[in-house]
Amino acid sequence: MTSIYDQDMPRTGANHAPLSPLDFIERTAQVYPERLAIVHGALRQTWAQTYTRCRQLASALQQRGIGKNDTVAAILPNTPPMVEAHFGVPMAGAVLNTLNTRLDPEAIAFMLDHGEAKALIVDPEFAGLIAKALPLRTATTPLLIIEVQDALYEHPSDSLGGTTYEDFVAQGDADFAWQMPADEWDAIALNYTSGTTGNPKGVVYHHRGAALNAISNVLEWDMPKHAVYLWTLPMFHCNGWCFPWTVAMRAGVNVCLRRVEPQAIFNAIRAHGVTHYCSAPIVHSLLVNAPASMKEGLPSGVKAMVAGAAPPASMIEGMEKLGFDLTHVYGLTEVYGPATVCAKHPAWDALDIGERARLNARQGVRYHLERAVSVRDPQTLEPVPHDGQTMGEIMFKGNIAMKGYLKNPKATVEAFAGGWFHSGDLAVQYPDGYIQIKDRSKDIIISGGENISSIEVEDVLYRHPDVLSAAVVAKPDEKWGETPCAFVELKAGVHTTAEDIMAHCKQHLAGFKVPRTVIFGDIPKTATGKIQKFELRKQAGSASAMVPQ
Repeated sequence: MTSIYDQDMPRTGANHAPLSPLDFIERTAQVYPERLAIVHGALRQTWAQTYTRCRQLASALQQRGIGKNDTVAAILPNTPPMVEAHFGVPMAGAVLNTLNTRLDPEAIAFMLDHGEAKALIVDPEFAGLIAKALPLRTATTPLLIIEVQDALYEHPSDSLGGTTYEDFVAQGDADFAWQMPADEWDAIALNYTSGTTGNPKGVVYHHRGAALNAISNVLEWDMPKHAVYLWTLPMFHCNGWCFPWTVAMRAGVNVCLRRVEPQAIFNAIRAHGVTHYCSAPIVHSLLVNAPASMKEGLPSGVKAMVAGAAPPASMIEGMEKLGFDLTHVYGLTEVYGPATVCAKHPAWDALDIGERARLNARQGVRYHLERAVSVRDPQTLEPVPHDGQTMGEIMFKGNIAMKGYLKNPKATVEAFAGGWFHSGDLAVQYPDGYIQIKDRSKDIIISGGENISSIEVEDVLYRHPDVLSAAVVAKPDEKWGETPCAFVELKAGVHTTAEDIMAHCKQHLAGFKVPRTVIFGDIPKTATGKIQKFELRKQAGSASAMVPQ
């Protein structure tokens, strides 16, 4: 029987529109056309100019036959073309695939093929990397190369034979009549994550989730209009936690930063009146431990967001001395970056630094527009007691979750089993509802905000001719949060050194994935031969055999 509330009230374009972050830049360009949008070296670009350039980019892509559900990859630092790509690519109906600049050529080639990229926007800094990756591709489909030229990059760079970014944008129609997605479930971005093996999985974002997480960023931070946002967080990482779209919504300023260095960060904060920035723990630690002379004249009240390893007491105390307000968030690529926040309470201010650090180290509660986050038994899906002791798996439910894994239906079904997204992170939940991670069931190591698959590193170790058995776990690190620690059993009669093991790994892995610690000896195993990683984690926590870098 039809309800009286459903009779003669059809859903039409007049009373229903798909949610999309593309709407944010259109409104901001209309309402605040002359407000500053992008700062990069001497460049000062307004929101009207930025919107026009995004429309031109979209138009130029469509002129080349790139449209609905086509993939456009980008390997760029935090520069204006990366901001523009977050709007111009989806305005063409295409899907933006931001590539991790720290990866090796083999991984880049895999992603270009797996995502079926039809175009690639390249910064000169990474032209050499792409030159090595392109011959490794197995796909034979043409790839349009668009080469950025940046005055702030002062090193020589070989051309890849593509068109320049500025020439390409200039070909586009400044009045291009782009269309909002017909369905908010349409894909807007593709991001690759390590997962539990060395084979990257392609995480697909939809317009609805991107819009809602961008709005949640505003709500969690009470982010005002015209905030000045410093790009210390890579935009290739979960689309910069959706902040390109967040900044557009608030008609804020994108302060671009090619390289993340303390002096450059402090200079930008002072010069541009930065109000907000995000980063992995390592960047906050760099700022806290920088020389006092660098910190002179900093404004107070800068809001900083940290994710990855929980902020220790020394970091919280150091940020407070800087006059910065630190917020701890947690999430994964599959949930658009941060999807929980350790929401602070005024009563915490009266506590000593140790207790505040303990409370702030928790991963917290759900983002405003995430439907639910819960710690549950991974088999029964029943919630664990909120006692701060019973372990379960962190699970998410709601709009801020991926569409699924590209070309991987089995992994998608497993990830959403029982109507929850399974994070693979093991945690407890406290009586106040706040969650705290205790372990990672996927054995992922988070180093400097980057995910490292222990299985991928182990596979490389096993390729060394002298290695009999190998296991890799996370070792706590004051600078990086965690680094890979390798346990190695050698074959009888060989005398390989830690330096030899690391040199071998460097030939096959991106630099940040190479173990920083190598420990030789018998690896503890169960009666069935399974490696006891919990024992190795204990050893790694006390290991001091750091290999010089």
